[in-house]
Amino acid sequence: MSLRYKSLSRRGFLAVVPAAVFAPSVAAASAGTADMELVVLAAQCDPVKDGTGLTPGAGTSVRLVEQALVAEGLLAAQYVDGHFGTATRSAYGRWQESLGYQGLAANGLPGKASLTALAQNRFTLVRTITPGTRTTMQGFPFNTRTVAMLQEARRLCGVPLVVEQGSYSPGNDPTSAGTHDGGGAVDLDAEALTSTQRTALVTALRRVGFAAWLRRPRQGDWPLHIHAVAVNDTDLSTPAQKQVGQYYLGRNGLADNGPDDGPQVTKVTWEQYLRTA
Repeated sequence: MSLRYKSLSRRGFLAVVPAAVFAPSVAAASAGTADMELVVLAAQCDPVKDGTGLTPGAGTSVRLVEQALVAEGLLAAQYVDGHFGTATRSAYGRWQESLGYQGLAANGLPGKASLTALAQNRFTLVRTITPGTRTTMQGFPFNTRTVAMLQEARRLCGVPLVVEQGSYSPGNDPTSAGTHDGGGAVDLDAEALTSTQRTALVTALRRVGFAAWLRRPRQGDWPLHIHAVAVNDTDLSTPAQKQVGQYYLGRNGLADNGPDDGPQVTKVTWEQYLRTA
């Protein structure tokens, strides 16, 4: 899921977009309320869709963000559609760059600080989310949100967790394809677990808000393990964001884009889980 700067063709830089395409009706965003949880979920799910379908419930909030990006001269008005696709994501990345962010911090996934800045004098931002501070678990780097999710999954299923790879580990494992470069990603040992325990652990991880799969040796150059990505972690790398989107589309998160072969549970974010637990 590569970063692409936006023009009317969704390829070129914004500077080549004629001023005439920015319609006066969206020159400034209308007053309203944007739900950050839904905006961030849409930013993960929408770019991997074949069409321009909306993430359920997110359309109104995403439009407010898109209108604000138009007002900043970063997005063509024709993309104000409630679909947080590649055009909106790249425009949002340009907004992050304008605030001084670089690298993974400017990959188009909204964070609390950048979204709050965009909302100023434009719309009210509610249900804000943050990955928390950096910490460690079993000696591996994580953020506090991911650790809390892992601890709750362990409580639900009673299966011990043995971390094989944490988050914030760029270049640590080439077979991970960049999914562990940012926050929210974890690999857990599955070789010492029974088949029943593996299923129980993947189920628990999904129940608390992870996109999680059992990875088998036949699928790639790796040992049997569980790979999980925390949905709506605003520190996710771009490849990890793509895996979340694929999970919501019922896929396996691998390059072959095969069907999801894991246990079927209601897909939730951590925050949604906490509200219903």
